Amino acid sequence: MSRTVWTVLGVIVAVIVAWFLVDLLFSLLWFIGKLAIVAVVAVIVFFVLRALVRPSDDRREIER
Repeated sequence: MSRTVWTVLGVIVAVIVAWFLVDLLFSLLWFIGKLAIVAVVAVIVFFVLRALVRPSDDRREIER
């Protein structure tokens, strides 16, 4: 009887530990995915801002 109780307790503890580990893993994966999306958007915004700030060839000829 006591062996069955320890087996049931071991299964319950294993499920609880697995639950937290999977939750941690998915949180970490979501953070990495979010970080990658932010990096891509930041690069796009950087190039758009650089294109807007940098004078074009037409503006240079007019200013000379």
